[in-house]
Amino acid sequence: MNSIILPLRVLLLAGLLAVGGGLFAKEIGGVSLPDKLTVEGQDLALNGAGLRKKLFIKVYAGGLYLPAKTKKGEDVINTDQAAAIRLHFIYDGVSAEKLTGAWNDGFEAATGGNTADIQKEIDGFNALFTEEATKNDVYDIIYVPGKGVTLKINGEAKGSISAGENFRKALWGIWLGDKPADKGLKKGMLGA
Repeated sequence: MNSIILPLRVLLLAGLLAVGGGLFAKEIGGVSLPDKLTVEGQDLALNGAGLRKKLFIKVYAGGLYLPAKTKKGEDVINTDQAAAIRLHFIYDGVSAEKLTGAWNDGFEAATGGNTADIQKEIDGFNALFTEEATKNDVYDIIYVPGKGVTLKINGEAKGSISAGENFRKALWGIWLGDKPADKGLKKGMLGA
């Protein structure tokens, strides 16, 4: 009996080692989000994750990546630090127009309708979204202090914009502000 158990344990251990980093991934909505993202040589840890739903339809799994974990959205919004949000699409076929429309609604909510001083940055951000998001597309929205915001789709950089403090606050406010796009997603991203 022991001669069978030992080889099974060895095979199980070898399988776990082969899987590697995936062991620490967060599965949500049928997709996996990695436990960390590396941004310009800095590791950002998965703070939390949740689902963006629209009328009971799962649109995407969203993960928030930060240098240090927090449960407070205002900490993320008010701290000028490297951060990223990963959107792993579950729904197939979200048009660029719907995405930018949602971002515009989010910017309005995050700023109380006062978008005039960041409109140029909003327009630059929206201009990065030119493709329909399809099932299993992965969008990374990355902020680096002093450099701005970069959009990567499926690992490929689609462009960057310079971003000031007001834009950064409004951008993170879309997901983490007082009037987030999805309260359940905000709660999940903050690990609550």
